[in-house]
Amino acid sequence: QVQLVESGGGSVEAGGSLRLSCVVSERTFTTYTMGWFRQPPGKERDLVASITWSAGTPYYLDSVKGRFIISRDNAKNTVYLQMNSLKPEDTALYYCAAEPRGWGRYTYWGQGTQVTVSS
Repeated sequence: QVQLVESGGGSVEAGGSLRLSCVVSERTFTTYTMGWFRQPPGKERDLVASITWSAGTPYYLDSVKGRFIISRDNAKNTVYLQMNSLKPEDTALYYCAAEPRGWGRYTYWGQGTQVTVSS
């Protein structure tokens, strides 16, 4: 069973920064597209950013473009989400997820890490 473990969440004031990390238990991590999702209270879960197995052009939700950066370190089986200039509307439970190559859907999920941004 593939396990994903997120860390790095917390509480910050608006304008602050956080870096989320997600460690994947399998070496096949190098073949996964990795995504970061978030779910604010009472709302649906949205894809915030994703990065392919080859670390090609990443995807970003429009509202985080220019503020968030997704990256991966295949040697450490880890994907990161650097979040800068945080806003109260970024408050959410953040999840990382893995899409095995060719599967077409995010199959493996972490438990989530809470990010709270105060004004």
